[in-house]
Amino acid sequence: MAESIALNTAESLPAPRKKRGFLIDATVRLFREKPLGAFGAVIFMLMLVTGVLAGFLARYGYNEINPLYMLKPPSADFWLGTDSLGRDVLSRIIYGARISMIIGFSATSLSIVISVVIGITTGFFGGKYDLIMQRLVDAWMVFPALVFLIVAISITGPGMWEIIFVLALGYGIPGARIIRGATLSTKENTYVHASNSIGASPMRQLLRHILPNIMAPIIILFTTRLAAVILTEATLAFLGLGIPPPTPTWGGMLHEARRYMLHAPLLAIWPGLALTIAVYGINVFGDALRDLLDPRLRGGVGSYGESAVKVKPKKEKEGGSE
Repeated sequence: MAESIALNTAESLPAPRKKRGFLIDATVRLFREKPLGAFGAVIFMLMLVTGVLAGFLARYGYNEINPLYMLKPPSADFWLGTDSLGRDVLSRIIYGARISMIIGFSATSLSIVISVVIGITTGFFGGKYDLIMQRLVDAWMVFPALVFLIVAISITGPGMWEIIFVLALGYGIPGARIIRGATLSTKENTYVHASNSIGASPMRQLLRHILPNIMAPIIILFTTRLAAVILTEATLAFLGLGIPPPTPTWGGMLHEARRYMLHAPLLAIWPGLALTIAVYGINVFGDALRDLLDPRLRGGVGSYGESAVKVKPKKEKEGGSE
């Protein structure tokens, strides 16, 4: 009987898998477990490639004016039509993707740096420093975000680097709460106490033990912040506080299209659709990445969320047990 149970157990075990790299493993899991998140990742990559190769993909310059083709509908020469100055709408949307990616990546990266510096130090050192910094964060979060952004841009003036700095500050300080929470849970692990007991410096503990083990929430925070930054930049541009013309931005194109909504509604539809698709794709990609990187949301055992192996019980014979 023991031999038959061992044989059934061996048969129920899954075949061993070859160990893959982290990126390949995450990609496989993304397409296998989160098809909607994979769709969002494809949108994100297309937007990134479009922004990088805007000069090669656009058929016309973003400020190439032709008064003979003002407010033309879509045609073979102008696939999405032209605006009030005769500029190609598709080319301006492509160049707008570049501006959105530059501002999005720059402001989000800077905001993550601010969040990590504040969150990891307050969570690790604690004490009065943590108390004072968190009260300052509370005071910062009291102000409405949009009102702060409008006032800050009005003071600094519209411009790419001014918008990047203001957005980074606006999203970086509240994000310190998330990093602080991850740091508080990580510093209670045994390896951190062991490092402290052998005399490791606080900086070494932060860089070698704390920071690598909170990379998952940092990556998730980056993806969620990226979509929010792009949408906020478009909001500021729509209100007339974005990058000055003629530089094309999706929010600026919506701002310019308000005067022609009745005569040429497509002027507002195309940039609005591009903004909607980009923000939606990045959001669903960030949600899927959160589910993949957070072990509490995997819902199973093992790297692919497989259920635990169950031993097949031996069938009892009819009329009594063996």
